[in-house]
Amino acid sequence: MHVTLQDVAKAAGVSPKTVSRVVNNQGEISDVTRQRVQTAIEQLGYRPNILARSLVNQRTNSLAVVAWGIDYYGPSRTLVGIEHQSDELGYSLFLSLQAHPDNGYLHIDRILDGLVARRVDGLIWAVPEVGGNRMWIDSDRLKRLPPIVFLSMAARPGLVSVSVDNRYGARQAVQHLITQGRKRIGLITGPLAWWEARERYAGWQEMLCEHGMEPTPSLVVEGDWSAASGARAMRALLEREPTIDAVFVCSDQMAQGALGVVHRLNRCIPQDLAVVGFDNIPESEFFWPPLSTVYQNLIEVGCTAVQKLHQIIEAQRKAEPYSIESAILTPELVIRESSMTAG
Repeated sequence: MHVTLQDVAKAAGVSPKTVSRVVNNQGEISDVTRQRVQTAIEQLGYRPNILARSLVNQRTNSLAVVAWGIDYYGPSRTLVGIEHQSDELGYSLFLSLQAHPDNGYLHIDRILDGLVARRVDGLIWAVPEVGGNRMWIDSDRLKRLPPIVFLSMAARPGLVSVSVDNRYGARQAVQHLITQGRKRIGLITGPLAWWEARERYAGWQEMLCEHGMEPTPSLVVEGDWSAASGARAMRALLEREPTIDAVFVCSDQMAQGALGVVHRLNRCIPQDLAVVGFDNIPESEFFWPPLSTVYQNLIEVGCTAVQKLHQIIEAQRKAEPYSIESAILTPELVIRESSMTAG
C-alpha cells in the first residue's frame, strides 16, 4: 500500500496541509514540527506522488529529447551530457528517437503533439541540421510549444541553440598542417547536406586561401562519416591528386579508413602524408600512428543545452524576463604522431 500525506499527518500529529508544506518546503514551519514530520516520513517510508505534484504545480519536471543516431559516438556523448545535467537539476527525460536525420520534419506534427501531450516542461532538439529538416520551424508553431533548445545547427535569431564551432576546429587542423610545412592539403568531408560538414569544409577553404593556397575542387572528396567511405575517399583523392602531402579528414571514423588505404599503398604517415581527423573518439589515440584530431566536448554540449533550457523554464515559471542567447563551444586540437613532421 502507498503511504499517503494523511498517514504521515496522523503519525506526526499534524494536519495534512502541514505535511504538504514540509514536503514542498513551503510556508513557515517551526523546526520542532518540521523534525516531527520528517521523522514520520522516514519511519513510514513516504514518497511524494510525482503525478499529483505535477498537477498541482502545473509542471512535470520532465524534458523531452528528440534525437537521432545514439548508436554513433557523437550523438551518444551528447545524450550522456543531457542525462547527467538533467538528473542534477531534478528532471526526468523522455526520449524520442528519429530513424533518419533528414526527414523527421515530415512527421513533425505527430512528434510534437505527442510530446506536448506528455506535458514536458521543455524540449531539446538533438537531431543535427541536415538538408531541410529545420523547415518546420516558425514563430507561430514555437509559441504553442514548451521552450526548445536546438543542437548542432547554425545560430538563428529568436532561437536558442548550442553548437560546436566546427569552422574554427577545421581552421585549427589546417593551420597545424601548414605550420608543419605541408603545401598540398586535401579534404575528406562529411556529407555536405549536413551543417557541420559544410562548416568544416568552410574552415579548410578559408585557411588555405589565407595562406595563398588554392582550395581546388580536385582536393575535395565527400564521405558519409563511415570508415568505409573514408577509405573510398582516400583512394579517390590519391588517384586524383597523387602529390598531396596532407589530408584533413572531417571525422575520426573516416580517418581510420583513410589511414588503412595509405598503409596499403606503402606510404609513410606522417613522412609522406600527414593526417588530421575530427572528433577525438577514444580509439583515435590507438590508431597507427596515433591520430591528431579535433576534440569537441559533446558531453559539455548536452550539459549546456539542459542548463539553458532550465534557465528559460524557471524564468517563464516566475514570469521573469530572459534573454535568448545561443552558445558556441570552442573545440581543441589534439596533436599526435599522424601529423607531426619527422625530426
